[in-house]
Amino acid sequence: MTAVRPDLSHISHWVFDLDNTLYPSNAPVMTQMDRRMTQYVARLLGLGESEARAVQKHYWRTYGTTLNGLMTHHEVDRRDFLDFVHDIDASVIDPDPTLAARIEALPGRRLVYTNGSRGHAENVLGRLGLEHLFNDIFDVEAAGFTPKPHREGFDRFTAHFDLPVSESVFFEDSVRNLKTAHEMGFTTVLVRAREGPRDEESAAPGEHPEHVHYAVDCLSTFLGDVRVKQG
Repeated sequence: MTAVRPDLSHISHWVFDLDNTLYPSNAPVMTQMDRRMTQYVARLLGLGESEARAVQKHYWRTYGTTLNGLMTHHEVDRRDFLDFVHDIDASVIDPDPTLAARIEALPGRRLVYTNGSRGHAENVLGRLGLEHLFNDIFDVEAAGFTPKPHREGFDRFTAHFDLPVSESVFFEDSVRNLKTAHEMGFTTVLVRAREGPRDEESAAPGEHPEHVHYAVDCLSTFLGDVRVKQG
């Protein structure tokens, strides 16, 4: 029996998260940023590493990002935090020409929506060989420092691009971020974690939450299979 190809022929706007979505979750990028966030929290609050990590994770779970928690409870230089956390070695990401070709073939507008900074997105996209394929990047500063999964940030994103949500698909590795997208009317695609360590907001192989239209283990393979708008 021939497998039914995912039908995204109604899609005119393709929205991609960045980290652990456009590159595999087993690339050691988030581990670098996670470690640097712990270091920043420790320095800012005068805490030991284990205490700082507990605060960091509590803020991430409660406020969507560590930065949002720091902004809520402490005085913090937001750009200094982002610059420090995103000072990572991007050479651990392998260029992906197959993914590049499949994104380039998508008809319509292509956007990146990230809780990180524009500079970090440009760094990662450049390493992947994807920097020329997106119409724009919407970062956490453009969202008024209100991160996903908060609806306010999503509303700023859709208003900024005058996005037709019913004709838009959202690719994400975060289960909770996709819940907001689903409630707004996006078609949702969950990019599940590869083998190895994963955070509690990602999904393991085989998981398919109810608010997700498509759950995939490989973004590139999925994009190679989909039916898209013709002409």
